[in-house]
Amino acid sequence: MQQRAKDTRLAVIEGAANVFADVGYGTASMADITQRAQVTKGALYFHFTSKRELALAVIEEQHAIVLAAGAAIVGSEAPALDKIIQLCRMFGLQLLDEPIVRGGIRLTFEAASFQADISGPYEDWIATVAGLLAQAQAEGSIKPELDAAAFSRYLIASFTGVQMVSDVLTGRADVLLRIEQMWEFMLPALVPGP
Repeated sequence: MQQRAKDTRLAVIEGAANVFADVGYGTASMADITQRAQVTKGALYFHFTSKRELALAVIEEQHAIVLAAGAAIVGSEAPALDKIIQLCRMFGLQLLDEPIVRGGIRLTFEAASFQADISGPYEDWIATVAGLLAQAQAEGSIKPELDAAAFSRYLIASFTGVQMVSDVLTGRADVLLRIEQMWEFMLPALVPGP
């Protein structure tokens, strides 16, 4: 794909993400997306044949953005438990600062509206956290008897709920505080006692 076409495709995804974040999948129209992306109807339909296809592309791009930012954290020299906490903070910041992430997350909550299997990103995060928890056990920073696979599912579910409730109650204005509070409750369950 030529650079101009790539730029147009990204502009459409960004515009769609903003519309989906603002009004949701059901209310969003291709005309709204065209206007927000500042592209012609022909340019939009050149890249995406339907609103569903566009929604899936937003989710895919959102996941790619989060994975790219997360890779730097996972690849760092920090202790594994610190990496998990940093990943949650990073995701919280992206929910505030990154329109594609906001749009993609809203779409994951509305995926039943367009019959999409959105389990892949969740499975990726669960596997990443489970691996880091196992590494943290090897480092001695979390309880050795902890079931890393089960706790990773619980952590991802908790994080998802924390940011969703923050969105409902404050438009995510307090999301970083709520993530910090989540960790205040979780750390005692993870860290070995004196």
